[in-house]
Amino acid sequence: MLKELSLKNFKSWKSIDKMRIAPITGLFGTNSSGKSSIFHSLLLLKQTLESSDRSLALHFGGERDYVELGSFRDAIYKHATKNSLTFGFLWELRQDLVINNPNNPDAPLLFEGREMAFSTEIISTEKKQLRVREFSYTLGKQKFSLKHKKGNQYSLPANVDFRFVRVPGRAWPLPQPFKFHGFPDQAVTYYQNSGFLPDLQQQVEDLFSRIYYLGPLREHPKRRYLWAGGEPDDVGVRGERTIDAILASYKSGSYISLGKRKRKKTLEERVAYWLRELGLIDSFRVSSIGGEETGLYEVKVKRGFQSAEVSITDVGFGVSQLLPVLVLCYYVPEGSTILLEQPELHLHPSVQMGLADVFIDVAKNRHVQIILESHSEHLLSRLQRRMAEGGLKQQDVALYFCSAGVEGSELRPLKPDDFGNILNWPKDFFGDRFGETVAIQEAGLERMLAAEEANQ
Repeated sequence: MLKELSLKNFKSWKSIDKMRIAPITGLFGTNSSGKSSIFHSLLLLKQTLESSDRSLALHFGGERDYVELGSFRDAIYKHATKNSLTFGFLWELRQDLVINNPNNPDAPLLFEGREMAFSTEIISTEKKQLRVREFSYTLGKQKFSLKHKKGNQYSLPANVDFRFVRVPGRAWPLPQPFKFHGFPDQAVTYYQNSGFLPDLQQQVEDLFSRIYYLGPLREHPKRRYLWAGGEPDDVGVRGERTIDAILASYKSGSYISLGKRKRKKTLEERVAYWLRELGLIDSFRVSSIGGEETGLYEVKVKRGFQSAEVSITDVGFGVSQLLPVLVLCYYVPEGSTILLEQPELHLHPSVQMGLADVFIDVAKNRHVQIILESHSEHLLSRLQRRMAEGGLKQQDVALYFCSAGVEGSELRPLKPDDFGNILNWPKDFFGDRFGETVAIQEAGLERMLAAEEANQ
């Protein structure tokens, strides 16, 4: 689970220094203020790790990737290609990482803990090739790095309490790393005591394999869905694999924990519960058409208790837009991180408020981290209410206001107190609501006066 994020020279962000990431993190602000770019930084690293090309320091993406960022020049702040891109993050591991001291098995452990930090700095050469200038892993007081020397040569800098020991023979230089985080294979073969280095890079890969993303534009519902029996990793960027996920979860016999002493539910049952709780429909089910051997399925819903059952295509658009959000929240493994862009799109204000309760539920009971980008004051107000009621702790929420400044995007942490009141509410956070109210009253008064004068 992510705990901090740092960026330097990425898109509209000149710098973000140790942005706190909580179990529920909300990014609010005006259009083109840099909210989505924060998501893009994580998705850029995720798609790079998933790329089959080990030589690419960064994979800026194409049509089938999470994001398509163009080139280094497009991604770097103010297109200043002489500068470097820096990404850094701190996260909590799924379980304790134990590293013995390879120099002396009887000595104290080199590291034992569940918190790790990583940073990487990437430049573009004169030949417009990407190069990792340096990356480093920090575990407590220990720091292990790979640093560029010259050409394609790299070195392992000495640590304060640990020094890498070369194998006998000629001291060959290390080649370039793979991707933005990986020690070259020679880092293990050229040294006697470096066998633990692959364990470090595996932690980064594990972290990003558990980050999932759902974009703001979701697919329209269909009357029929074809399922070949596969188990998707997620619901897809546009929610195109939502029904596949429901069917795969049912086939595998998976159940969702709702907390201590509560009966576990299937994914379909949990989704149906929230659709009812949010007032959208009364019942929801996925059923086969002509038997499971056909591979064809349909989604049937009832708007009210006494309503006729109809296809999901025959009810309001909001149901199909909310469905991927709900399924993703309860389908991903516990301990995952979900990035959601504008989850409130096409939803009634009351449903937007209820969506906050969904996020609180999965954060508490499934330990799923939610990072969302939103324009919804209704969603935010429900988070504030739950803090005021004591059902949501202040430390479990991180709220930010993004704005466009003279030197690029600016990040302002919002400061809620224990009762949900935001102590540093930005001006015109959700537009000038007070100003609009005053303008309405003044306009109405002017028309009334004008009408009275006309009748005199």
